[in-house]
Amino acid sequence: MTEGATLPLASSRHDREYYGHFLTIPTRWMDNDSYGHVNNVTYYSYFDTVVNEHLIRVGQFDFRTAPVIGVAVETSCQFLRSLTFPETIDAGLSVEKLGRSSVVYAIGLFRQGDDLAAAAGRFVHVWVERATQRPTPIPEAVRLVLAPLCKAKATRDA
Repeated sequence: MTEGATLPLASSRHDREYYGHFLTIPTRWMDNDSYGHVNNVTYYSYFDTVVNEHLIRVGQFDFRTAPVIGVAVETSCQFLRSLTFPETIDAGLSVEKLGRSSVVYAIGLFRQGDDLAAAAGRFVHVWVERATQRPTPIPEAVRLVLAPLCKAKATRDA
């Protein structure tokens, strides 16, 4: 972490009010596993969906043609309560670190109407040149879309 940066307590990521953007995602029959709840790997699909929906819809980002793209380099999930089909999820999104070439997102998955998360996730994008796959600064248009979601003072990474 960049010196001097402060992040909120991790437990606050369990609260709905921690998140600045929400996307409603209906669970699907195929999301359930043999134990009768949404399979753990599906949570990561929800994470990917809320992050990229925001970049595409709000930021008008075109991943198909952009010379600079975000590549997922790290994900994690804290499973707090089971989700099942048929339920509707509110996927919350915030930015915990907006660096020079990377973004650390916080994601909360909430049953619609619940204030406490069923799952809390972390998703890290590193922005790279499409042609070389080498890290490059986050495009300014993307930075402008992500800045309002920052939970801590935006920092620069080395």
